[in-house]
Amino acid sequence: MTSVVWFRDDLRLTDHAALSAAAQDPDGCVALYVLDEESEGVRPLGGAARWWLHESLVRLADALASYGVPLVLRRGNAETIVPAVAKEAGANGVFWNRRYGAERHIDARIKTALRESGTPVRSFPGSVLFEPWTISTQAGGPYRVYSAFWRACLAMPAPAAPLPQPESIHASRVPVHSDHLDSWALQPSSPNWATGIAQRWTPGEDEGVRRLVRFLDEAATRYVDQRDRPSADVGSELSPYLRWGEISPRTVWQRALASGMDVGKFLSELGWREFARHTAYHHAALHLHGLNQQFDQFPWNQDASEDIAAWRSGETGFPLVDAGMRELWQTGFMHNRVRMVTASFITKNLLVDWRIGEAWFWDTLVDADAASNPFNWQWVAGCGADAAPYFRIFNPVTQQERFDPEGDYTNRWAPDSASRSPLVDLRSSRARALSAYEEIKARA
Repeated sequence: MTSVVWFRDDLRLTDHAALSAAAQDPDGCVALYVLDEESEGVRPLGGAARWWLHESLVRLADALASYGVPLVLRRGNAETIVPAVAKEAGANGVFWNRRYGAERHIDARIKTALRESGTPVRSFPGSVLFEPWTISTQAGGPYRVYSAFWRACLAMPAPAAPLPQPESIHASRVPVHSDHLDSWALQPSSPNWATGIAQRWTPGEDEGVRRLVRFLDEAATRYVDQRDRPSADVGSELSPYLRWGEISPRTVWQRALASGMDVGKFLSELGWREFARHTAYHHAALHLHGLNQQFDQFPWNQDASEDIAAWRSGETGFPLVDAGMRELWQTGFMHNRVRMVTASFITKNLLVDWRIGEAWFWDTLVDADAASNPFNWQWVAGCGADAAPYFRIFNPVTQQERFDPEGDYTNRWAPDSASRSPLVDLRSSRARALSAYEEIKARA
């Protein structure tokens, strides 16, 4: 007999409640990761995310190997694989940390099937500070305004302290077949477009903790004043590590507060991430449907293929937009301020459906996840929770003047952009967007 711990977007050993529970089994445990891109409600990973996943699994396997525990890899439908592995291992328990998007319905069915077969199952709080059903309005529904949501969170008892890494983990005595990671072909080869991403990032739990420590030691004091400047090295850059669960939000929360510094603004960004996850819990498939159904009738530009191509390649003639899009392609990342500007430009100045831009970010961002990515795009487009008023159209010229006045960022990533002819006229394209918005309001 043994236990199975099912890793998902929690590729770490510290503050991993499911692993801590499985590690108590004297008969050992099976560490399982399932790459499920088949089940209904699961969104297949983008290219940059697949690169990160490969690297993260390598590091998780190394960390488990230090205990003598192999990482078992399986690919396919989780509803078939998890019960099959439990049976193969003769498991007397299966443990996992909860998911809160559409995948939770898969987890519920797996839990039912295992229990019906006589296998106990336990799930634990996942990658959130507060579980979604614990935060609600006085009417009992989900929040649609961030400020009210975050006040409700802060009024709750503090998040549980992060669990330590298990002192010991015993391997199952029953051998369980594993796929070879290379057989999943997660990394690009011909051509290898991920060279810049590999130079920019080191996935894994150790690096996530190191970045948090560096941020608190070096950049946190400058964060509030300089966080909107894309050339300033003041961001924590923890988003991909949080996305893959290489560090937990509880760990970030606790260490930030323990630093003794003014971290309220930094933690509010963690709160915005929380808001996205809670919204995804209550509204499935955020990448397909806007929360504001008025926008289902929005007159998007249906003849914008050339404009979309120019936006993707960073050839719009607006340096801040072009710099952001080229940074994204080369590194799998983009500064948050620039994300808002580039998203506003394609949805409002080019009048392109926000789902097209969201899909590009999904494919190219190393930190793209099923909650935050569409949630943030809906916010910019004007159709999401606590959305920016539609008339708030980010002007890429004034944004550059304000946040990159010396051109440090734009000259680094798109030095040729200023010499290009602008793709659109900002004044007339803004007027076009506002007119389109008035059109859908008139239909309501």
